[in-house]
Amino acid sequence: MIRVIVCGAYGKMGREVLKAVYKDQHLSIVGAVDVNSDFADVGDIIGAGKTGVIVGNDLQTVITETKPQVMVDFTNPEAVMDNIRVAIQNGVCPVVGTTGLSETDISKVRDLCTSTKVNAIISPNFSIGAILMMKLAQEAAKYLPHVEIIEMHHDQKLDAPSGTALRTAELIAKVRGEMHQGHPAEVEKLTGARGGDVSGIRLHSVRLPGYVAHQEVIFGGLGQTLTIRHDSISRESFMPGVVLACKKVLTVDGLIYGLEHIMG
Repeated sequence: MIRVIVCGAYGKMGREVLKAVYKDQHLSIVGAVDVNSDFADVGDIIGAGKTGVIVGNDLQTVITETKPQVMVDFTNPEAVMDNIRVAIQNGVCPVVGTTGLSETDISKVRDLCTSTKVNAIISPNFSIGAILMMKLAQEAAKYLPHVEIIEMHHDQKLDAPSGTALRTAELIAKVRGEMHQGHPAEVEKLTGARGGDVSGIRLHSVRLPGYVAHQEVIFGGLGQTLTIRHDSISRESFMPGVVLACKKVLTVDGLIYGLEHIMG
């Protein structure tokens, strides 16, 4: 059994992770952390009855008391880097789904993994379908290089654009390079109307109640368009990827960025 703790246990994603880890026969939920903890039993949170595993409010204390092998983090951009450092410094392998990490942040985590010989997995998206969407988009871009991305999330999401949209744009840029799209004399009458720009790819973010996580990658060509869309209807969609990462992180080499590198 792989010993797992969960950071952000009271959040919507954290609760789903607790359920998924609890149900998996190869994983054991030994601890949980949330800054808003009232020291509830994990079983009460997920409807499993008393487990004896209490949600703490300090990561270092929980690690010391529970001796986990893996930490799953779904918190927020302000907390995640400190959580990663604490975990790695204690020999605990992080599995991180928190988005909003910069390239500099990821580089720091990579260096920390190298220096400590502790592994980590960071992924902008843990949905198997979303990973396939990104792979298909990268392939389509070889033939239809004109593309824009629309991502739609719930209105409580803190970062925009989403990590998935940024990762999709990065993958597309690898095969088509940087290029200008649209009319060369294009004028934005309202700043931001054309969205963000990654290597000439326009990214648009929608934030509304009712959404979970959705993305469209729209390609345009002569007399045609191609749309590749993925919808996460429920946060359960991310759990098979999280469980897979918890099992794989102990045996990978250093930092793995992107769930696609451990699939298959």
